[in-house]
Amino acid sequence: MADPRAVSITLSEADRATLQSWTRRRCTAQGLALRARIVLACAEPGTTNLAVAARLSISNLTVGKWRRRFAEQGLKGLTDAPRSGVPRSILDEHIERVITTTLESTPRNATHWSTRLLAKELGMSQTAISRIWRAFALAPHRSATFKLSTDPHFIDKVRDIVGLYLNPPDRALVLCVDEKPSIQAIEGTAPVQPMRPGQLKRHTHDYIRHGTTDLFAALDVRAGTVIGEVHRHHHSVDFRHFLATVERSTPAGLDLHLVLDNASTHKTPLIQRWLLRHPRVHLHFTPTSSSWLNLVECWFSILTARQLRRGRFHSTRALESAIRAYIAENNLHPKPFVWTKSADDILGSVAAFCQRTSNSHH
Repeated sequence: MADPRAVSITLSEADRATLQSWTRRRCTAQGLALRARIVLACAEPGTTNLAVAARLSISNLTVGKWRRRFAEQGLKGLTDAPRSGVPRSILDEHIERVITTTLESTPRNATHWSTRLLAKELGMSQTAISRIWRAFALAPHRSATFKLSTDPHFIDKVRDIVGLYLNPPDRALVLCVDEKPSIQAIEGTAPVQPMRPGQLKRHTHDYIRHGTTDLFAALDVRAGTVIGEVHRHHHSVDFRHFLATVERSTPAGLDLHLVLDNASTHKTPLIQRWLLRHPRVHLHFTPTSSSWLNLVECWFSILTARQLRRGRFHSTRALESAIRAYIAENNLHPKPFVWTKSADDILGSVAAFCQRTSNSHH
């Protein structure tokens, strides 16, 4: 039943096209986009304010306000009324032009806009450009990388590993295993200058290299403890030695489910023969280019930030001692990582990203 207080709205083709463009464009303010959706919905025959409010999850009063505004003033009625005080020097059309230029074009002599280049191009101040970019969270000077897995068994492997995290098997341990190769034992060419008030800790940018070591680690997903072992190489025989260490360090009555990547050292005949002799050990491989599924990578990043990146070691033996000490301290106060995303959530996010990525071939 129609609402007798609802104002009738009839849209011209030009008004409808403008309203639809406001709802689709990324640079449109969210408030204006919502008002455009309200008017488009109200223009449908027989639509009541209550029905539009329920569809858009807003109040009935809001629908009535913008429906009446549009009926009285047209498209101009959907913009915000002028506020008291000094008139704005930067109008909505200026803001839209800045955002549109930033998102949809590049300068002739560069790969991205800077505040100075865009200010010169549009005849505005650099400060105004900076404020508009901050308001709309635009950062042309920054970029990020991504990598999509081409593993034909990507879906099955994601479901397998996430299932181990969220619903581990009974009487079993889930361990995330990987190696961090070629950790450098480096020492500065001059003593470190310690931090003091008004001065950062400083060390020389050049260094003396005393060799490298390789760390094998197995993170217990449930407990947060780590089984670690350092080697001078990361060959298949070294990995087999580490597997034997893991097998000896865990309760004999439990199955071991190891999550690891597709490195060739994990799949050699030497490893296959060892697995046949130890049937309680089961390997679960992450998809190619998907190391983010392996929780031990999180632990490696913390180890690097807290111990390795700024550490200075006069020998590989000193480096290995520091790594063992860090593992021992970690196991005294373990803090497990908690996996929260389901496999369906992950696959949905990847599918949505692939749809947004042109020529992804996925």
